[in-house]
Amino acid sequence: MAEIDRSVLQRTVAVINNKGGVGKTTLTTNVGGLLAASGWRVLIVDLDHQGNAGLDLGYRNTEKDDDGANLLKALIMNEDLHPVEVRPNLDVVVGGSLLENANGPQPASASKRGDARLSVARALEPIAGDYDIILLDCPPSSDVIQSAAVAAARYVLVPVKTDRASLEGLALTANRLSAIYQLNPDIDLLGIVLFSSTTSAVKVREEFVNQIVEVLISDDAGPEERDAAKKSIFDNFVRNAEAVANSARNKGVLVHELDEQVRKADKWWVSLRKGEPAKRVGPASSKSVADDLQAITQELVARLTELEAETEVEEANV
Repeated sequence: MAEIDRSVLQRTVAVINNKGGVGKTTLTTNVGGLLAASGWRVLIVDLDHQGNAGLDLGYRNTEKDDDGANLLKALIMNEDLHPVEVRPNLDVVVGGSLLENANGPQPASASKRGDARLSVARALEPIAGDYDIILLDCPPSSDVIQSAAVAAARYVLVPVKTDRASLEGLALTANRLSAIYQLNPDIDLLGIVLFSSTTSAVKVREEFVNQIVEVLISDDAGPEERDAAKKSIFDNFVRNAEAVANSARNKGVLVHELDEQVRKADKWWVSLRKGEPAKRVGPASSKSVADDLQAITQELVARLTELEAETEVEEANV
């Protein structure tokens, strides 16, 4: 722990769930994009070998896309990270298929650097001070990279869908946090975000919240622990976003950018009046999903600010 200057990693957030397809990349890129648009200096680190952040942000198969080569070398050979700018205030450390090699045998030089679980923290340490927040888009099934991400993060953000597989993924994620606690005792849960819910499924969400609480607490937990677990779940949620997310990803834009395109496009009756075929820019529900993601981003900032204030009070009382 003494090797890492964790003061520069205090706003590093690992977006993680051991289950795939629960919205990790969509949440990471869109929250990152909204924060950047608000003036925050944001770094997204794409730790997933699928590299889907490149689709959301539109740099896949461009000159900025190195398929994870720089990140891989930083993790196993101690080379410097070279983020690329993809939006004003928004930089990305590019992921991709080459990261699959991070799970294999490491070169002899890697063993000299100590615990491999600190590889992400070491790579980020020299550049972390340049950013207001760092978001780590974690892969669902890589033990090595997941552990390294959690070891680097100050906070963990867990997206879940209202299904059993998501709960199992959450349980595995909790185990991952426990396993890494000795290396990173300051790790804390920023919150759990319900993803792909519906506005009408109130009872389903309530039941699922109760199931999440049961995953997070022990059998002998008291009322205070139960309340704390319930408070860890974001008040805001992202409604069923699959069509919107797919449309945005196909265009290489974020959801709020897609919503802006939809709002600026001619309405169907305007096209009809012009004698032109109506153009479908994107789903009409893009505004609703954009609003959801904006609410999630605002709540994330509020939670982050509250936790930082609590930390300051605790440190002042030591």
